Amino acid sequence: MTAEDWTAIWLTARLAGLTTLLLLALCTPLALWLGQGQGRLRALVSSVVSLPLVLPPSVLGFYLLLFAGPHGPLGQLTQALGLGMLPFTFAGLVLASLLYSLPFVLQPIRTALTLVPQPLIEAAATLGCSPWQRFWRVQLPLARAGFLAAAVLGFAHTVGEFGVVLMLGGNIAGQTRVLSVVLYDHVEAMQYESAHRIALGLLIFSFVTLLAVQRLGRTGSPLGGNS
Repeated sequence: MTAEDWTAIWLTARLAGLTTLLLLALCTPLALWLGQGQGRLRALVSSVVSLPLVLPPSVLGFYLLLFAGPHGPLGQLTQALGLGMLPFTFAGLVLASLLYSLPFVLQPIRTALTLVPQPLIEAAATLGCSPWQRFWRVQLPLARAGFLAAAVLGFAHTVGEFGVVLMLGGNIAGQTRVLSVVLYDHVEAMQYESAHRIALGLLIFSFVTLLAVQRLGRTGSPLGGNS
């Protein structure tokens, strides 16, 4: 592999790691709120955050480019705050990755929290535990497999992004050229041997990811035992 390939690998790992951490922090309270009941607002929010599951990545990237561009509301806000523009920057990649990978992290967390027996949560409440204490002492330990699966899926999905990151981040070496874009560059330049090495690495990574998620699904039960 070339030095640019290794730089892209490091940039991709950095993007995926940061995105996963941010999504875990964002999706946990969102999953708790969505699991509190039904209603029009919750149904609307659930539908909006699930859009990336069916929306073409290039469509999401296009509207993000407009939204964060010089004439978009987010672009005007970042310029007014002296933060510059988000498109074609690493920060822009993080924004695109957060939105595109959000449902892949939210759904496993939401499912795992839903499977926690409600009587255990109610018992903790009667013992004087605050909502924060109930989450840390009851819900999180029992839903840990779902959180681990969410982290694995979020990281892997971010690694495999192409359309949305290319649309918003472009192809700038050392800044926005992630591994999927490098693969595209090699194929476009007919450098099939280099493309094969990257594609094979991504294929193996994806397969190992699926095995890990399946393993977590078998070992993680609502009571933390074997299913």
